[in-house]
Amino acid sequence: MSARLAALLIAFSFITATARAADEVTLIGKDMTGWKYKDQKKSLWKNVSDVKLDAANEKQLDPSGTPAGDVPLLVNDLKVGQHGTDIYTEKEFGDCEVHVELMVPKGSNSGVYLMGRYEVQVFDSFGKKKPTKADLGGIYNTADPIAENYDAKAPGQWQTLDIIFQAPRFDADGKKTTSAKFISVKLNGKEIHKDVEAPKPTGSEISSKEVPTGPIMLQGDHGPVAFRNLRIKLP
Repeated sequence: MSARLAALLIAFSFITATARAADEVTLIGKDMTGWKYKDQKKSLWKNVSDVKLDAANEKQLDPSGTPAGDVPLLVNDLKVGQHGTDIYTEKEFGDCEVHVELMVPKGSNSGVYLMGRYEVQVFDSFGKKKPTKADLGGIYNTADPIAENYDAKAPGQWQTLDIIFQAPRFDADGKKTTSAKFISVKLNGKEIHKDVEAPKPTGSEISSKEVPTGPIMLQGDHGPVAFRNLRIKLP
């Protein structure tokens, strides 16, 4: 390869990466800037640099450090018997693609809500062969994951959700004409939902009123959970 061609390829890669980055919004930073709380007094959310299973209690996480690197973590540091609060983004979104990485301890429960209304369940579902809508990746109260593609990892391991979401549509009078839809949901790289409609909010939503846009909400009142690399891409 000539030096000129190599230089052109490097320049093209840089331009492509820059354009891709411009399309994406990163939602987890080194502090809680950009987030709101349902009840700030109950918040146990922490921005940290590291997290692992608690060596003394497999139902807890052990967060540590101050965010200093390129991948800050957001941890809901609930302990047994505690009740925290959900958090949601200041920005609102409609159609979007979401990537998020998550970790749960044994038996824990959380959720990622599109528009604050339509939940992709977060749960310790390790070993499940016939997952339900209440398991990791399930569209809560709406759709079970595709069992043959299901591969939930063990507590304490990082897992990924990749979601392509279509917001509900409304006519000029505000009447809903098309329900929200999960075009695709992938768990750890395998598609577990395809073209699943959410005819109504799925439960514990920020509001039962359906609207054209809404925030990303993370459930924080059910159990410990850690998130990183939460990114949203707009069409």
